[in-house]
Amino acid sequence: MNNPRLSVDIWSDIACPWCFIGKRRFEKALDALPFREQVDVTWHAYQLDPSLPDHYDGTEEEYLAQVKGLAPEQVRQMLAHVTGQAAGEGMAYDFAALRPANSFTALRLLALAKEHGLGNQVKEALLSAHFEKGLDTGDREVLRALGEEAGLPAADVVRVLESDAYADAVRADVAQARALGISGVPFFVLENKYGISGAQPSELFEQALTQVWEEIGGSGLTLIGAHGVEGHGTAGHGADGAACGPDGCA
Repeated sequence: MNNPRLSVDIWSDIACPWCFIGKRRFEKALDALPFREQVDVTWHAYQLDPSLPDHYDGTEEEYLAQVKGLAPEQVRQMLAHVTGQAAGEGMAYDFAALRPANSFTALRLLALAKEHGLGNQVKEALLSAHFEKGLDTGDREVLRALGEEAGLPAADVVRVLESDAYADAVRADVAQARALGISGVPFFVLENKYGISGAQPSELFEQALTQVWEEIGGSGLTLIGAHGVEGHGTAGHGADGAACGPDGCA
């Protein structure tokens, strides 16, 4: 095949702390590969909690304890752990300043960004705003500024934020994830065939990308975990990296 390209589809939510960590680990692996310029990355929307209001009046700790029913001490330990993991990837999570918010509008903005070839830039901006900067990613003025700073046309950003544009695109991404059996994020699909669940170590991503680049075979969605290819079928969770699901973040 002349000029082969490898497709990577990534499902994630901007309100998912492991999604930001997984992004960093994936990018580190990608940067180490000689064929990195031939990898096409597409971001897909996923909502961990569609019922979350646009603006939640409380902290992330209160949200997880009150809404998700987790024990406060469990929440504190979980947030401390994920903060440490993020720091190991060069990120400064600030859960005390974090503003819990429904991610649907931000995901619609991301859909616009993908059309302009700025999906990765806007995804990065949204994740950083949410986890590092304490910005309210449910606020349209915040989203307008982030979109424009990332290079999106101002008029297009305003059009999206003042309408329900791209709502169907977000819902289609979520439906596709459900059809693939994805129930936690981040989730990476290589060549529409190989699945990687969670924020795996960079070495695993590098191994998987190299493996798929060199040889793609079989049928169905194959889960690649900590021990390599595990078998064929829909996405499972036998060897997950850390991920977030509807009941919280492992």
